[in-house]
Amino acid sequence: MPMGNHTRDKKLLILDGTVNLLLGAILLCFPMGIASWLGVPEGRPNFYPVILGAVLFGIGVALLLEALGGPKGFRGLGLEGAIAINFCGAGALAVWLVAVPLKIPWRGYVVLWVIAISVLLIGMLELIHQFCRRCKVE
Repeated sequence: MPMGNHTRDKKLLILDGTVNLLLGAILLCFPMGIASWLGVPEGRPNFYPVILGAVLFGIGVALLLEALGGPKGFRGLGLEGAIAINFCGAGALAVWLVAVPLKIPWRGYVVLWVIAISVLLIGMLELIHQFCRRCKVE
C-alpha cells in the first residue's frame, strides 16, 4: 500500500474513532440526564443506552488502536469494518427519525440528524477512500 493511502487510512480511523468515543462517552452518561439536556428520547430503563454507549466507546478504542497501535503491534478494527458500522448505525438512526414519530423537542431532532448525517458522511469518505485506493491498485 502506498504511504499516502496509509496516512489517509490513519486519519480516517482517528476521525471515526474520535467520533465513536465521543458518542459512546455521551451515552455512558445517559443516566445523568444528558438525554433531556440534548432533547433526545430518554430510554427506560437506562440499561440499553448505557450498553450501547459502552459498545460505541469500544468501537472508538478499536479504531484508534488500528490507527495508532501499529508500531506497538496492536491491531483493532479496520476501515472496512468501520464503514459497515457507520452505514448500519447512521442508516438505522435516519430510518428511525423518518419512520417513527418521536415526542422530542426540535433540538433533539437536530442533534440526532447531525449525528446521523455526520456518521454517514464519515462512512462515505471512508468508502470513497477505499474505492479510490482499490482503483489505483488494479
